[in-house]
Amino acid sequence: MSAPLKETAASGGSVPAQPSIDKTPARPGDPRGEGLALNVFSHGFLALWALLIVLPLLWLVLSSFRTDAQIGGSAFGWPQNWSLDVFSRAWDKGIGDYFVNTVIVLVFSVPLTMLFGSMAAYVLARYEFWGNRFLYYFFVAGAMFPVFLALVPLFFMVKRLDMLNTYQGLILVYIAYSMPFTVFFMHAFFRTLPTAVFEAAVLDGASHTRTFFQVMLPMAKAGLLSVGIFNTLGQWNQFILPTVLMQPQSGDDPERYVLTQGLIQLQQQQGYASDLPVLFAGVTIAMIPMLVVYLSFQRQVQAGLTSATLK
Repeated sequence: MSAPLKETAASGGSVPAQPSIDKTPARPGDPRGEGLALNVFSHGFLALWALLIVLPLLWLVLSSFRTDAQIGGSAFGWPQNWSLDVFSRAWDKGIGDYFVNTVIVLVFSVPLTMLFGSMAAYVLARYEFWGNRFLYYFFVAGAMFPVFLALVPLFFMVKRLDMLNTYQGLILVYIAYSMPFTVFFMHAFFRTLPTAVFEAAVLDGASHTRTFFQVMLPMAKAGLLSVGIFNTLGQWNQFILPTVLMQPQSGDDPERYVLTQGLIQLQQQQGYASDLPVLFAGVTIAMIPMLVVYLSFQRQVQAGLTSATLK
């Protein structure tokens, strides 16, 4: 329908009448008022949540530049010395070795978790065979299995393989405990990918391996990136598994502590001569890489989490 016309006295022509805007204030029960209240509440809650996260992190970093006397005198005092020497001392006291050990483990555990998890999820999502649902729910059940219940049998299993206090032993355990979530996440993602592309690759003569690596896996890049970030965060912050599996077994066995263990060791090594700034600096060193990773890929993580529901 055409817009209604109104006559103008000056030109004698007609122009479309502008739609009127209701400027009356919202009354009780008006949807506009409910939407405004919900918007204010949601933004206020997000602001409060941001403060609860940012303020402790900021306090932790600032405490690294303070002295023991300043920390003991006032918990919220402003640092007077901004020297980076405390980070050098923390690194020399073992944080550097713990950091390197953690990186060595994650360089192998995260890519292998993504490879094996995505392969299993792809087969379960795109191929129908007897036992498909059983295997899928078997993986899902693994995500609900508390790690504490398996510590004792896991310890003896790794010990029989002669992999206690070794990188390869911890890498294999990390992969095993990260597989259920990876398969669950990527299974839902692979099911949303268009079937026509898969069928076109098969008709062109591509093998199952080539179809997976060259066609389907690149299409699942957003999901891989999202679940990869979650696995990196989870394995970086893991404490109970390395505490059980990465302990020296003899006097000649070297220490291969990861960062979470190393921070506890750093605290215990201080004894009565406390050096709290070094401890805060160690926690900051352990925290910064994960903050950088998450802030750098937060948009990709959000895209990966929402793409499965939008397709």
